[in-house]
Amino acid sequence: MPASIVLFEDNDRLRESLTYLLNMNGYTVMGSYGQCSEASLIARVYKPDVVLMDIDMPGISGIAGVQMIKESNPDTAVIMYTVFEDDEKLFQCLCAGANGYLLKKTPPAKLFDAINEVLEGGAPMSPIIAQKVLSTFRTKQEVNKYNLSLREKEVLQWLSKGYSIKMIATEMDIAFDTVRSHLKNIYQKLHVNCGKEAIAKALSERIV
Repeated sequence: MPASIVLFEDNDRLRESLTYLLNMNGYTVMGSYGQCSEASLIARVYKPDVVLMDIDMPGISGIAGVQMIKESNPDTAVIMYTVFEDDEKLFQCLCAGANGYLLKKTPPAKLFDAINEVLEGGAPMSPIIAQKVLSTFRTKQEVNKYNLSLREKEVLQWLSKGYSIKMIATEMDIAFDTVRSHLKNIYQKLHVNCGKEAIAKALSERIV
């Protein structure tokens, strides 16, 4: 049985071209829409296998559209199909539940491959997008190598802003000695000897 697909794309010409290409290549386009305000209803009624979702849509954004679809029909895989390459939109989409992220300059053959991949449980992404995800993952891994607790990170953030131990204690509503204890642990974990070294390391390695 052909995979069922729903399109959300506000560019009429692109939407029509995609519909034609998908239908001609063994997929069944159940609906194509220029905005996603009715995304929840559409997902419930059609229960598509895959949704191709633009981000920059009139009214409700495609990011909100992903959330609406996932709430209505969690089994529907959503692939973002967009011109945006920036980190913020990428991670907003992934956090909203998107299963893949393709740039509109992706050749049709690669788009078909991505649809097949997501149907098999994969997470298709354009190469440049995959690099961004891996880069962010590596950065987080690098930061976490010091095993700072959330409380210690918070103390380090205040320290990096120039706050004294007394001021940090006031801001965090904890005892002066508790802050000193946290700082001692921070210095040991970061392998530094003082606050200035801790701040320098925290900023240079983007720990805070």
